[in-house]
Amino acid sequence: MHISKTYDPREAEEKWYSYWMEKNFFHSEPDEREPYTIVIPPPNVTGVLHMGHMLNNTIQDVLVRRARMKGFNACWVPGTDHASIATEAKVVAMLREKGISKRDLSRDEFIAYAWEWKEKYGGIILEQLKKLGASCDWERRRFTMDPELSEAVIDTFIHLYNKGLVYRGLRMVNWDPQGRTAVSDEEVIRREVNQQLYYVKYQVAGGAPDEWVTIATTRPETIMADTAICVNPLDPRFRQLHGKKVIVPLVNREIPVILDEYVEMDFGTGCLKVTPAHDPNDYELGLKHGLEVIDILNEDGTLNEKAEVCIGEDRFTARKKVAQLLSEAGRLEKIEDYKSQVGFSERTDAVIEPRLSLQWFVRMKELADPALEAVEKGEVQLIPGKFTATYRYWMENVKDWCISRQLWWGQRIPAWYDKDGGYVIAKTAEEALEKFAEGGKQLQLTEIRQDEDVVDTWFSSWLWPVSVFDPSVLGNPESRGNKDLQYYYPGNDLVTAPEILFFWVARMIMAGLEFRGEVPFRNVYLTGIVRDKQGRKMSKSLGNSPDPHELIEKYGADGVRMGMLMSSPAGNDLLFDESYCEQGRNFANKIWNAFRLIKGWQVAGEAGYAGKEGDAGEAGHAGEAMSVNALPNAQAIAWFGSRFQAELGNIEQLFSQYRLSEALMAIYKLVWDDFCSWYLEMIKPAYGQPIDQATQRATISFFEQLLKVIHPFMPFITEELWHELAQREEMDCIIVSSWPRQETFSQPALEEMEQVLALITQLRNIRNEKQISFKVTLPLSVKTANEDVYRRHEEIIRKLANIEPLSFVKENVAGLSFLVKTDEFFVDLGRNIDVEAEKDRIAKELAYLQGFLRSVRAKLGNERFVQNARAEVVENERKKEADAAAKISALEKNLASLE
Repeated sequence: MHISKTYDPREAEEKWYSYWMEKNFFHSEPDEREPYTIVIPPPNVTGVLHMGHMLNNTIQDVLVRRARMKGFNACWVPGTDHASIATEAKVVAMLREKGISKRDLSRDEFIAYAWEWKEKYGGIILEQLKKLGASCDWERRRFTMDPELSEAVIDTFIHLYNKGLVYRGLRMVNWDPQGRTAVSDEEVIRREVNQQLYYVKYQVAGGAPDEWVTIATTRPETIMADTAICVNPLDPRFRQLHGKKVIVPLVNREIPVILDEYVEMDFGTGCLKVTPAHDPNDYELGLKHGLEVIDILNEDGTLNEKAEVCIGEDRFTARKKVAQLLSEAGRLEKIEDYKSQVGFSERTDAVIEPRLSLQWFVRMKELADPALEAVEKGEVQLIPGKFTATYRYWMENVKDWCISRQLWWGQRIPAWYDKDGGYVIAKTAEEALEKFAEGGKQLQLTEIRQDEDVVDTWFSSWLWPVSVFDPSVLGNPESRGNKDLQYYYPGNDLVTAPEILFFWVARMIMAGLEFRGEVPFRNVYLTGIVRDKQGRKMSKSLGNSPDPHELIEKYGADGVRMGMLMSSPAGNDLLFDESYCEQGRNFANKIWNAFRLIKGWQVAGEAGYAGKEGDAGEAGHAGEAMSVNALPNAQAIAWFGSRFQAELGNIEQLFSQYRLSEALMAIYKLVWDDFCSWYLEMIKPAYGQPIDQATQRATISFFEQLLKVIHPFMPFITEELWHELAQREEMDCIIVSSWPRQETFSQPALEEMEQVLALITQLRNIRNEKQISFKVTLPLSVKTANEDVYRRHEEIIRKLANIEPLSFVKENVAGLSFLVKTDEFFVDLGRNIDVEAEKDRIAKELAYLQGFLRSVRAKLGNERFVQNARAEVVENERKKEADAAAKISALEKNLASLE
C-alpha cells in the first residue's frame, strides 16, 4: 500500500469533518443510554474566533468526544447570544456608513436592519468553530432571540414580577454615555488611570472674605451639582463649620455643611463634596441627610441646563473648561497628578457615569440563597475549588440586578403605560387593556404604550440550559417539559471563564432552581485567561494575539488544539506560546511516522513475502498455539500491554479531576516515550527481515488503543489513521468507537521492564560519554540475586544496547561499574576509552561526592537538626547519604579496575 510520507492536516480536516456531519455523528436524540450534556456558552453574534474561544471550545470538545466514546448519548448544544449593547453598536456603525442615523428610523425599521446584520454576520463564529473540530449537535443550534426563546424571556419576567421579585424604581446605576444605556456592575471594567486632583476653594457663607474650605476632587465638572459639604464630626479642624453653609463656586449657590463619620479624616483635605446625582456613595449620603438631587448630565454625557455653565459641552471638555473658569475666579488652589480606579463599559469602552435612573430590577436575595446552598452542598462543583470562596462572597453580598437597557435590539420589557404613567405587566397590548380594565381604566390601544427598554442580555442567557431544550416551560415551573428537557436536563459539565462566574454561572443556577427546582449542571470547569509568554492578556490592541485561522492553517487543527491544552490547567492562566502549536504538529507527525513504520514492515506468512518455509513467519503463525512467553517479542508485548493499562488508569483519574492538560501530557509521554521510543524499538525486525504475525497484530491493536485515547484531543489525524490501519465499514469511525476498557495488568512486568530500561539507558549514556559507536558490541557482567529478570529480557537488552551475551558473576570483575537499584553491572571497555582521561574524570567526580557526603553527614550529626526537622526531611537526608556512599563505592571500584 502507498503511505504518504507526511501528514496533510488540511485534507484530513476537510474530509473527516464533512464525513462526520454527513453520517450525523454529532446529533443526539433521547434513547435508553445515559445522556451527557453540555450547552455552549453562547458567543456574541458580533464575535469572531479568538484565543479564549479556542481554549474554551477545545476543552468542551475533548469532554464531549470522550463521553461519546464511553457510550454516553453525548449532546453538545451550540448557539449564539444576541448581545444587545454590542450588536446595536455594530448596527448603528453600519447605518452611519450608509449615511443613516438611528434617530431617523422607527423602532421597527431599526430592528429590520439589525436582523439583516445578524443574518449576514451573526453565524461567523460558529462556522469558525467547525474548523477547530467542534462536534456540536448543529441541528440543535439556538439563538437567544429565536421567537420561542424570546417568549420565554417575557414569561420569566412576568413570573418574577408576579412573585414580587421584579420591580421598577429610581436607583443609581452604571450609565454608558456612548451606548446610552444602563449596564450592570459586572459589565464595568475597572482600570487604574492617570488623572488630576483639583483642589477647589468654597467660600464660607457669611464668613470673612478669606474664609475658605478646600475640597479635592477628580471631577470639577460636577461641582454645579453639589448639594452639601460633608466633614467628620470628630475632626477638630472643621468644628467652626458645624451648622454653617458654603457657596458653590461658579453658580454661587449656598449648600449646607453636614456631619457624617463616613468621611475619612486622613483622606484628601478631610472635606467631601456631596453630589447625590453623580456618585453612588454621595447618593446614599443624600438619602440619609435629605439632600436635594441635581442631575446636570444628559444621557450622552453632555451637560444640561441645570449645570448653568458649559451647557451642551461633553463632560471631559467641560472638566477642562470648568477648571479654567475656577482658576480665573481664584477658586482653584492647585492641581496634582493622581492615579485612581475608573470604570469603563465592557462593551463600548466608554467611561461609566453613575446616574440616577428609573429602571427595572430583580430582587436577588431570595434567588441567591438557594444557589449558594447548591454550591456549598456540592450539588454544583466549581473546578478548581478555589473559586468557591469567590462565589460565596458574591452571593452573600448580592445586590439587586438592574435588568432594563435603553436599547431597541433585544426582548422588549412587557410593561404597558397609560398617559398618567400608570402601568401593567402583560405579554400583549390586548392583555394590557384587559388588565387596565380590571383596575377600572377603560382604555383604547392608542391610549397605551409599551416600555421602550429591553431586558439585559444576561436575563435571556441565564435561562440557556432550559430554553435550548424547552423554552415553553419558563414562567410555568409546574410543567415537566418536553422529552428533551426531561432527558438532557440537568447537564453534566459547563466550561466557561471565571470572570462570568457571577453574572452568568450563578444566575443560571438561580434560574434552574427557580424554574425547574434543580441545578442546571453538575460541574463548572473554569478556564484561565489566555496570556502571551510575557504574562499579558491577549488583545488586538496590544497586537499580541495570533489569528486562530492562521494558526490552524500553519499547524493544523490538531496541532493547535494540543498547543492550547498543553499548558492550560483549570482556573490558571495559560501562558501561550506558538511553539506549543509547533510541538502539537510535531506530535502529529510522530504519530504519523509510527504508523508508517508499522505498516511498512513486511509480515511473515502474508501474501507478497518471499521467505522460505520454517522461517519467522512459520514460527509466528504457530505461535498462536504456544504460550505467550514462547512468542517472539513476548516480553515487549506483555510490558506495553501493562504499561498502557497502568497509564489508562492514570488518564481516567486525571479526567475525573478535570486535569485535562495533565491527561494530555500523560498520553503524549505514553505515545512518544513508551510506544515509539521503547516498544517499537524492541519489536522492530532487523533490516530486510519480516515481523511475525502475532507481534504485528498486537502492535496494530496497541496502536488502535492509543489512537482512541488521543482522539478527543486530536480528532482529525486519529480518524485518518483509524481508516488507514484497516478496511472499515461505513459507520466504523473512531469518533464512535469504544473508549479502551480498564483491565488488570501485571505490576511485576512493569517493574521488571522499568529496571531493564534503566540498565539500557545507563549503557547508552556510557556510550555517549565515552563516544563509543553503537556498532561496537560491549561485554556486560551482571552481579545480581535476580538473574531471571535479566535472562527473560536478555534479547531486548542485547538488541537495544548492543552487548555480548550476558555474563552473571558472583564477585566484582574488572571494568566500568554502575548500579541499577541494588544490582551491579560491569562493562569492560577495553581499548574503547582513554584510560588516563577516564581516571581523571572519576577522580573529580569522587572528590565532589566525598565533599557532598561530608556535608550530609555533618547535618545528620547535628542533634538539633535531627530532633527538630520533620521526619520526612531527616529521612531524605539519610537517603542522600546512602546514595552518595553507594556511588562512591562504585566509582572507587571503577578507579581500581582502571589502575
